[in-house]
Amino acid sequence: MHKLRIDQAVIADLVSEGARVLDLGCGDGLLLEHLIRRKHAQGFGVEISHEGVHACIARGLPVYQGDIDQGLNDHHDDSFDYVILSHTLQAVHRPEYVLKEMLRVGKKIIVSFPNFGYWRVRLGLLLAGRMPRTRMLPYRWHNTPYIHLCTILDFEDLCAELDINILKRLPLASGKHPVRRTIQNPLSQWMLPGATANWLAPVAVYLLERNSR
Repeated sequence: MHKLRIDQAVIADLVSEGARVLDLGCGDGLLLEHLIRRKHAQGFGVEISHEGVHACIARGLPVYQGDIDQGLNDHHDDSFDYVILSHTLQAVHRPEYVLKEMLRVGKKIIVSFPNFGYWRVRLGLLLAGRMPRTRMLPYRWHNTPYIHLCTILDFEDLCAELDINILKRLPLASGKHPVRRTIQNPLSQWMLPGATANWLAPVAVYLLERNSR
């Protein structure tokens, strides 16, 4: 089995053993396969591309072709313990609607995305005057599938607007550990966690649920 991407590895750690999981925009099925084989999850995938669907089928995974921007009407409320959107939020046309649908069909949802507020992105745009490219944002402006780039603070603002409860915020550095474990500056303890992460994390993972109020 191929190595999981950093955010996928963190997502896998968040999913409990034997959970019912729906993986949206599952791509080639690498994360879904890991969850089914290693975490014994009851997993299903949704993927829009023919190539991705064929790759999942080749892995023997339960997957169907669908456009998550059109909703998740095939699934009842609270059908899954976790609904995952891994590195796909920035590629959907209706992020707000997709999040609402995820919260409808899942008891908890997990979202990961590249952080456009990362310092290398900011510096690259400032100094070069061109749209930045990083390991998490590898495309050029004219061929990128990413249409809704956001920062960590942008995403948390949206969660507040939608009354979404943030259970865990995991801003990731280039290693496997969350950024908060890698910050060496003692003054960082006085900074807002979201603002610190917005500068230092190239990618972030969130565990979310509907607000119970």
